[in-house]
Amino acid sequence: MIMFKGWWQVLPDEERQQWMLEPFVGVGPLRFGMSPDEVADAMDDVTAETERHQRHRPANSNVSTVVQGVYPKFGLHLYYRDGGLVGVVVDALCGPQVSVEGTALVGRVPSVLEQWMVDRAETLPPESELVYMSAGVPASESLGVTINVQREGDRLLTRPVFYPAEALDDLSHWLPSDVWAIHD
Repeated sequence: MIMFKGWWQVLPDEERQQWMLEPFVGVGPLRFGMSPDEVADAMDDVTAETERHQRHRPANSNVSTVVQGVYPKFGLHLYYRDGGLVGVVVDALCGPQVSVEGTALVGRVPSVLEQWMVDRAETLPPESELVYMSAGVPASESLGVTINVQREGDRLLTRPVFYPAEALDDLSHWLPSDVWAIHD
């Protein structure tokens, strides 16, 4: 069997946009609460690709709202609620590199990044930092990030999910369930 290598090409860090995480505020040029139009304006300076929207129209309504946006080539999945940005998922293979406290979060070996999170948690008050979601996926309660994973050939790389502080009340239900699954 021959594997098509184009599916799992990992973009080197030096070829990725370099973004910073502002915990619970935003990622790179994106801020939680932005409307889809504000996101499009912010992304115009970053990529020529335009956001592809998935819309939802509630029953008995003639108005649809954006619930998900995707920049597939740039490696971003964006989630909206009540017209505002509530979640950012960065593709491990081609998304921008997001850093916090000098640590790169995208496209890393999961166990190495988890150890960084464990070491970081030891410097914070007990039971205030590190939590685990289903399948043992670590999340930081002070950074607003869950370090999910994505398949790259026969290995896994980190695919972080970023969210605002209000997500901590019910994190596993804040975004659609497929966000928390392992992706190819």
